[in-house]
Amino acid sequence: MLLRYFYDEKLAHASYLVGCQKTGEAIVIDPARNLAPYFQVAKAEGVTIVAVAETHIHADFVSGARELGAVHQAKLFLSNEGDEDWKYQYVKGLNHQLVHDGDRFFIGNLLFEVMHTPGHTPESISFLLTDLGGNADRPIGIFTGDFVFVGDIGRPDLLEKAAGMKGTSELGARAMFQSLQKFKQLPDYMQVWPAHGAGSACGKALGAVPSSTVGYEKLFNWAMSHTSEEEFVQALLDGQPEPPTYFAVMKRVNKEGPPLLKELPVVQEFNSLEAVKESLENGQMIDTRPFQKFAKGHLAGTLHIPFNKSFANWAGWIVDYDRPVQILTTPDELDEILQALRAVGIDLVTGFIDSSKLMERELSSLETIEEVTPLEIADRVEKSEVHVVDVRNLAEWKEGHIQDAQHIMLGSLAMRLDELPHDKPLLVQCRSGARSAIGASILKANGFKDVMNLSGGILQWQIDGLPVVERG
Repeated sequence: MLLRYFYDEKLAHASYLVGCQKTGEAIVIDPARNLAPYFQVAKAEGVTIVAVAETHIHADFVSGARELGAVHQAKLFLSNEGDEDWKYQYVKGLNHQLVHDGDRFFIGNLLFEVMHTPGHTPESISFLLTDLGGNADRPIGIFTGDFVFVGDIGRPDLLEKAAGMKGTSELGARAMFQSLQKFKQLPDYMQVWPAHGAGSACGKALGAVPSSTVGYEKLFNWAMSHTSEEEFVQALLDGQPEPPTYFAVMKRVNKEGPPLLKELPVVQEFNSLEAVKESLENGQMIDTRPFQKFAKGHLAGTLHIPFNKSFANWAGWIVDYDRPVQILTTPDELDEILQALRAVGIDLVTGFIDSSKLMERELSSLETIEEVTPLEIADRVEKSEVHVVDVRNLAEWKEGHIQDAQHIMLGSLAMRLDELPHDKPLLVQCRSGARSAIGASILKANGFKDVMNLSGGILQWQIDGLPVVERG
């Protein structure tokens, strides 16, 4: 048996290629949209990808299942559990099998058994894997998707918070409690292969270790210690992080079927400032440079989302999916940026601008954002001469914040602009100054002229001995 692990750090997403070396066949579990890594490994290992399986309709990234089925003729094994709201709508005409609890299927000499594990979502399933080609008569492990993570379990509130399905959080939590009773009956030796790691918003305390065992999770996963369903429901729903707004888009896209990559628009290069400005009239531009460069000079109306580990997540939060997108970057980073955007369904990218060429021209027409240190601005904050906007998560805010600051989590900032004052400068603040830099660009792009970013964030504020309100 062949088992290979793939991990996208930008989305904290894990996927797997499982192959039967005797027959040369392989399957991909919970594939990303970018399929190249799977085919590279399959070729190197001498196996052919003949199938794809999903544990549920994903909400945090665009699945590669449809692409594998439509372009590469892989057979799809997809859940048929849950009600009519959670059925795959793109499978007609594709080689597929809709599976239920207790169903079995083979990839070569590898046996996959389906276990319905609702809670995170109604249609969620897990796959138990037995290597019959290796003369095993019991499973070696379980692909749990977003059911059981290392040290955590899948959150049940996404349907309500991100997709607007009222009343589903508690129902999902109760379903999760029952699913865990089934998990606890599995043998301790079985390996656990989840679909996410630390940093994912699909849970609240995911571990950074890529895999675990059933026995270890029984001992140390917080969710396994609860024997009371009522206490479990309360504990599971308490303290879940804010779900990204794009999760609702991903649910719809993965249910209806994402566009094939060959159907996406061609990305052209803009060679004149006039063309760039014209594109901004109907679209939006993402400036991917480091904030220090963006702050010194950027085109009016552009959004700052630096190309780093968090790029795809913040792009999903902030970008308007219905308007064309242009990218300010360097040509050597363009392909990787497009891949990151397409991973969260931002497909309407129509152009890019070479940042090195653009910044050589029209420097006097560019906008700027002032960066200030805590010691430089503290006196004005104390005198209420500036309005502090704290864009951290709610849990961070509750740990301590600057006196009289207004809390608006970064992902919600563009939707709450009418709550901000126009009669004084705005000081945007986060933990270290990175998220607040994105927030400052949102405010500038929406017409707030006097905007500052707090360099070093509240960490530097506290290092400098400045006061904070300990509890929110």
